[in-house]
Amino acid sequence: MKKRNYFLTGLISIFPLAITYFIINWLFIFFSEPGKKLINYFFSNYNSTIIEHIVGFILTFTFIYIVGVIISNVLGKKLYVLFEKLLAKIPLVSYIYNTIKQITDTLSISQKQAFEKVVYIEYPKNNIWTIALVTGESRDSKSVEYYQIFVPTTPNPTSGFMLFVKKDDVKETQMSIDEGLKIIISGGMLAPETNGI
Repeated sequence: MKKRNYFLTGLISIFPLAITYFIINWLFIFFSEPGKKLINYFFSNYNSTIIEHIVGFILTFTFIYIVGVIISNVLGKKLYVLFEKLLAKIPLVSYIYNTIKQITDTLSISQKQAFEKVVYIEYPKNNIWTIALVTGESRDSKSVEYYQIFVPTTPNPTSGFMLFVKKDDVKETQMSIDEGLKIIISGGMLAPETNGI
C-alpha cells in the first residue's frame, strides 16, 4: 500500500509540471511558425534555428500581451463572453474548456487581494468546521463586529457562499491564502496533519 501511495504522490507531483511544460512547449512551437516564415521570407539563404526561436519567443509574448489588452476593454470582454457562450454549446469542447478555465481561475484567485486571511467557522452546523476566507469586516446596529466570509466549494473555489459571521464565532488560523486554497481544491488531501481546530 505504501508503494502505491508513493506512486500516486509522485504522479500528482509530476502531473502539473508535465501539463505546464506541454502547454508552454505547444505555445512556443505554435507561435514560432510565423517567425520561421518571416525569417525564411527575408533571409531565404540564411538558416538559423536560434533566430527562428527568438522571433517565435517575441511573437508569443507579444500575442499574449495583445490578447490581454483586448480582453481588458469593454468590447473585448463582450467578445470574450460571446466566444465562451459559443464554446458552451459544443459538448466535448465545453467540458475541456470549463475544466481548464476553473483551474486557471483558481490559480488567479490567490493572486488577487480579495481575501484577507483564512479562518475556520462552524458551518453548516455546530461542531462541523469549514475553511473560509475573510473578505472584509463590518458592524451591526449594536456595534457588534462581523467578518464578511466567503465559503468556497470543493474542488472549485470560484463558487461558494457569502456569510456574515460574528468575530467571536470565528477561529483564526496561521494559514496563508494559498495554503487554504490548496486544502479546498484537493478536498482535504493536502491538509496538514495538525488542523489547528
